[in-house]
Order: sequence, then C-alpha cells, then structure tokens
Amino acid sequence: MTLLDCKNLSVGYNSKTIVSGLNFTLNEGDYLFIVGENGSGKSTLLKTLLGLLKPISGEIIKGKDFLQSEIGYLPQATEIQRDFPANVGEIVISGCQAQARYRPFYSLKHKKLAEENMKTMGILHLKRRPFRELSGGQQQRVLLARALCATQNLLLVDEPVTGLDPNATEEMYSLIQTLNSKGITIVMISHDLEATKIYPSHVLNIGNELFFGSREDFLSWREKQC
Repeated sequence: MTLLDCKNLSVGYNSKTIVSGLNFTLNEGDYLFIVGENGSGKSTLLKTLLGLLKPISGEIIKGKDFLQSEIGYLPQATEIQRDFPANVGEIVISGCQAQARYRPFYSLKHKKLAEENMKTMGILHLKRRPFRELSGGQQQRVLLARALCATQNLLLVDEPVTGLDPNATEEMYSLIQTLNSKGITIVMISHDLEATKIYPSHVLNIGNELFFGSREDFLSWREKQC
C-alpha cells in the first residue's frame, strides 16, 4: 500500500527552493534512506513530509488510510534536548500527546503504550532517571521510544547515530531495523554511506544529482558516479 507519492516536489524555506524535481514513492514496509551533501535539503524534505513546511511546488499525494497525525519523528539531537529537565518516562509518554488531544491526563492505554515502547528500546529500567544523566545512546533510545508512542506505521528519523560511539551506533541501527521488520515504515536521513549497503530497501539521493531506487540500483548508480 502506498503511503506517500511525491511528484515533481520542490521544498525549501520562505519561498526559497532548496531542492526541486523530487519524484519518489513510499510504500508500506519500506526502509528509505535519504542521503546527500550538507545543505542539500534532506532535513527540509523531512519537515515537509511531516507537514511542518509547505511544499514550494509539486504534490505529496497521501494514501487513503494515511494520517498525518500518526507519524513518529525522531529529530536531530541538540544540546537543548540532551539537557532536558524531565525523566525518561515523562519524555516517552509525551509522544502520546496527539492521541490524548486536550485531555489533562494520559489514559491507562497511553501509559501501557509508553511502557511497552520503553521495554522495546531496552530502557524500562531507566524510567525514573533524569534524561540529562543518560549517555548519548540511551538518550536516542528514549527519543525513539517517544516517537513510537505516536505511530505504529511510519517513523521519520533524522541522523539518529550522529555523535554516538560505534557500539551505540550499531545498536541503534539494529533497533530501527527490528522495527522495520515488524512492519513500521522507516524514512531515515543519513550521512553513513556504508550503512546504505546494509539496511535500506530504497535510497533517495538529493542535491546536484537526484536518484531514487532500490538499494542495489543505488549502489550501482553510485559506482558510476565515482
């Protein structure tokens, strides 16, 4: 089933186009890597898919069962996030805000969902720990668990392994791959070209050269570019 179909899409800020001519389809169960040089528009595209930015031109055609409010989003880590004054459980359950709407308290269903996602990420034992006291890898697990509280369908991830040590990087890739194997569609921005040889089903390269296709076709295309 098609989730999103982007046709001749141009994205940017304040009517200024950063990248144009994007044509790609995201189907249920895909694992899409978005790659390209710094400043090529990767994060801008992700924010446009999230609905935080409007397309400059072109179309994003949504599948009939696609709900914008049910997208999970793991943004790039920032120093503000890393020093956030809350504990792990509070941050994770905040991913249920869209479901809770204007109710002042989270329901038992939301609390169970948050605990399930903490268990999936291997951080349930950290539930009461202040977020700021965690390692970078643990913090990314917390933010990923939070994103999972918003979706069981589509997860958008912006450079989740930046700043992590090799072991934490491998663990994060493994966790995200496991989520994909369980049916969650993944869209990930990455600078890790080595990882494109292993994880994604499809790759979108943006910048001066545009490419969209399977992992195998991307690797062949990249060899020709070198």
